[in-house]
Amino acid sequence: MSSRTLMLIALSVLFGLGAAWMANTWLTARLDTTADSNMENVVVAAVEIPFGQMVEPQHVKLVSMPRGTAPSDAFDAVEKASGRIATFSILEGDILRSARLAEHLGGSTLASLIEPSKRAISVRVDDVVGVGGFLLPGNRVDVLATKQEGGSGREAKSETILYDLRVLAVDQTASTDKTQPVVVRAVTLEMTPEETEKLVKAQSEGKLQLALRNPLEEKKPVETKPDPVPVVAVAPKPAPKPVVRRSGGGGGGQVTIIRGTEIEKVSVQR
Repeated sequence: MSSRTLMLIALSVLFGLGAAWMANTWLTARLDTTADSNMENVVVAAVEIPFGQMVEPQHVKLVSMPRGTAPSDAFDAVEKASGRIATFSILEGDILRSARLAEHLGGSTLASLIEPSKRAISVRVDDVVGVGGFLLPGNRVDVLATKQEGGSGREAKSETILYDLRVLAVDQTASTDKTQPVVVRAVTLEMTPEETEKLVKAQSEGKLQLALRNPLEEKKPVETKPDPVPVVAVAPKPAPKPVVRRSGGGGGGQVTIIRGTEIEKVSVQR
């Protein structure tokens, strides 16, 4: 075999390998492009983020998910979620959503936790009012008011005046990293302006007590309708007996029949 033939064979093999490499590179690039178009970046929690905590870059990470599987209000960049305040406890691996994060517009983080059209008001508590120290930010409570009624020997009357209020902070912290009971001096509650006025009025009239709620319970107890009042059937009064009066003589005359207020005259023949 001549050297020319060997050279042609070598060139053919070299060109074949080059074509195979170029085809493989092109196909890989196409597959990567297709895969990237079907995926999207989503910000998830790298650690547990408690209620009231400000989100920092080290608290989150970026992961790829199939496009369309993440919630519509999810974040696609760490910078967009950083600096916001968690309005709910976020577990490790949870997707960060704008519905569960509040913007920090300055001031204390507590102000960012208050929902629009609502207010925060602090209530002084003791170990009894504070549910034995088991109140934590994020809990839901009812407010009971007790006041004295009557003169000497007055009796106490208690009633639930507010339902399903959210605890924003305990003392001066909005963190939920404590699990043991802690005796506190004040609890900050979230409520509407109307509920705020009701609470202040009740506080001036008597004592307040907080009742810890199950978060899955309905906001207000179901009101039961009173039993219907039995209807007593009243028998109709019997019609008055007619009074008959005769007048006239001979072969005929008239008979006057009186039934209550009705008077009827009937001619009769003998």
